Amino acid sequence: LKMSCFWLYLPLHLLTATCLCYSIKAPTTSSQQSFNTNLFNFYHSLILPDGKETTVHLLTDIPKRYYFVLEEGRVLAPFSVTVTPCDVPIEWSILVYKSPPGKATPGDHDTQEISKSQKTPSMVSTIFNYKGNSVETYMGMSSHSAVYLLEFLSTERDTHITVYLTTDTTSGHVYPELPMDPRIDVIGIGHTTVTLTWKHSPSVLQHRENIQYCLLVNEKHNYKSLCAAETAIRSPGMKLPPTLALSLSPYLLEPQQVMILSNSELSIINKASSGEVRQVCMGTKNTYTVPNLSPSTQYYFDVFIVNLLTNASAAYTGTFARTLEEPEPKVTELKDGKVIHVVLDGKKQKFYSLQYQARHKKIHFTFQLCRGQIRVHITRNGKTVASENLSGLRYFSLKGKLLDTYLVQLRSTEESNSSVKVQASPHFHKPLFPLLPESLKIKSFSKLRTCRSVTIAWLGTQEESKYCVYRKRIEEDQIWRELQSTDSCSGPESRHKSDKVLCKYFYDLNLQRAVTTETIKGLEAGTFYLFDVYLFGPSGIPVRYHSKVVKTRKKC
Repeated sequence: LKMSCFWLYLPLHLLTATCLCYSIKAPTTSSQQSFNTNLFNFYHSLILPDGKETTVHLLTDIPKRYYFVLEEGRVLAPFSVTVTPCDVPIEWSILVYKSPPGKATPGDHDTQEISKSQKTPSMVSTIFNYKGNSVETYMGMSSHSAVYLLEFLSTERDTHITVYLTTDTTSGHVYPELPMDPRIDVIGIGHTTVTLTWKHSPSVLQHRENIQYCLLVNEKHNYKSLCAAETAIRSPGMKLPPTLALSLSPYLLEPQQVMILSNSELSIINKASSGEVRQVCMGTKNTYTVPNLSPSTQYYFDVFIVNLLTNASAAYTGTFARTLEEPEPKVTELKDGKVIHVVLDGKKQKFYSLQYQARHKKIHFTFQLCRGQIRVHITRNGKTVASENLSGLRYFSLKGKLLDTYLVQLRSTEESNSSVKVQASPHFHKPLFPLLPESLKIKSFSKLRTCRSVTIAWLGTQEESKYCVYRKRIEEDQIWRELQSTDSCSGPESRHKSDKVLCKYFYDLNLQRAVTTETIKGLEAGTFYLFDVYLFGPSGIPVRYHSKVVKTRKKC
């Protein structure tokens, strides 16, 4: 039988060294081999600081160990260890080394005591073991004659965890407290919104100015800790401090991340490949409606209570909810030759649907853009036959079969309201709109301007048509607003009678010569005028040329 010792050097402020002694002989059982291994593990360990959260990086299948002891003079004291996995499940355990009662204890360096301790081997035992990815806390009573070893292992992949050891139970809760019922309740579900509520944390009532709730929304799964959530939304290879959800600073954001400040609530949207991940911190409010969700989609919701001073957090029990299916859009029936005026809400960005059943093989669709920007999508029996952004007047001539079903979908492509006139008819039907020239622009001649008159010109067609000219005096600061608010579908009936200048008929079979000019007299010097030309076809529905602003000369 042979006795052997390892000297375990503790922190300098403890001014002590611990001799781990055990008897060595040819091992006869697996328990003896395990005992020897545990002592070796104590010898190759790092110190775990008291009262400070420690980040531990783990390599796959390589255990990492930390130890701690109590300061000398404290016979019995409570302690707690909280471990937070930040990614995959891990294994961790707490082992304790104890000297038998009355034998050598840490700090007893007397040779006689060491000699006595050699007669009785010390004991190493496992007092706690856990495997998983939940936040776990172990609480126990520590003796000054014991040394504790924490061992961590990740078997799936490289990861990191946080460990918090404290022996001070008088300073209150470092981690925010959860209520007795930590569940998140879903109290409202809409097509694009979900309303959540949860019970207040006791920490909010005691330390309101230092506590806030943060909500995480994603389409994959719930997270058991804020650390795990931050790891999931952090891009690969991106080095960020662990306070992402707390600081929410713009310089932390990548191009695929969007920060939104609304109603004193700060949120980050991370546009990951697997879908959006949102972080929203809303202070101490315990009810929140999540906006701008997609219909018929399942979302997972996690609420974290965060201590802004210590960066410590606790997770409520996550929940999930599926938004309602979007109702089928209302479909308006198109009838042969009938004109429908459609106004689209740009803010809602929804499709307006029109349906037409063909009674002839050839179908003619006409669109007159009145205001804004509009996207049109036409399908025949479910297959796309046309899709583009509208501009001015647009015709689609399509050939199919009798009783084919056409679906026309219209959507505003800008936030302001847009409007369009739509007509569907057989190809041989009398055209709704007149034959149009190559351009609807009005030209003015600068050299022909005087203090009292201006000369304008516009293109005509090979078909004899009626053209009416209107003018309106405007101020310089009104020009942009007038041009932006112009409704291209409105006719002369919306104008004052005094705006009318003249009406005339003309055409030319040679398109190169189908141009007309008109000199408008009786104007005031140095004044801005808005000129409009309306073209009338056989159906009597006018087409408005693009408005033109001209200023008369100040001096002549």
